[in-house]
Amino acid sequence: MKLNTIYNESCVKTMEKMPDNIIDLVVTSPPYDHMREYDGNFTFSFKTIAKSLFRVMKLRGVVVWVVGDQTIKGDETGSSFKQALYFKSIGFNLFDTMIYLKPPRGAVGNNKTYWQSFEYMFVLSKGLPKTINLIRDRENKESRRGDNGTKRLPNGSLLKLSRGGYTKMGRRTNVWEYNTGKGHSATDRIAHKHPAIFPEKLAEDHILSWSNPNDLVYDPFLGSGTTSYMALKNDRKWLGSEINEDYCLLAEQRMNKNLINTEG
Repeated sequence: MKLNTIYNESCVKTMEKMPDNIIDLVVTSPPYDHMREYDGNFTFSFKTIAKSLFRVMKLRGVVVWVVGDQTIKGDETGSSFKQALYFKSIGFNLFDTMIYLKPPRGAVGNNKTYWQSFEYMFVLSKGLPKTINLIRDRENKESRRGDNGTKRLPNGSLLKLSRGGYTKMGRRTNVWEYNTGKGHSATDRIAHKHPAIFPEKLAEDHILSWSNPNDLVYDPFLGSGTTSYMALKNDRKWLGSEINEDYCLLAEQRMNKNLINTEG
């Protein structure tokens, strides 16, 4: 495989070229349900893609699968849950079920329910993740140093205890909120030529959380190139597959532009 490359083809074809156990991290949002014209809906070769991902992922590697559900005649498809459970059935761990919270303007939901404002981010791992760099940007009420103490047991004896402290900043929750749209999702205008980009910061936060510098990050549905750009920015190797030629060219233009900015 030629690394740091966008492959204008289906991800299945790209992964057929890969040896086993090559990818450290996948961050992607698949073309779920009928939300855009691509390779069908829930049956978009999903099972083949899932099995291929399991083969190419390194042991203890992580797949971040960002997905929602379409509502058809008042009935949500449940595609997200079906996909997560299938990943589990072929050997992935469902390490965390996270929420991507965004302004309520998305394409999911309907006018008779509460306004949809989130998608799922399933964090799947091939074994327990080898890299867990939890982001600590949630402010605790106060910081506290560790100390020693005792606890009186029912038999009257004293048990010595050592209590850990905590810092002013704690790990964030598994609900991540981002603004979307122009001026928020991407730092360059060219990215917005794609109709369904996710925020650069979302991709970056997952890359920082589940990988280290020089790890290999792959996006099987690259779109406008957000995942590859954030991988490049954070000193990771990257690969991307994009079956749509126009989106592939868009991603290449964006990568070339940002590669110059990064090197400069």
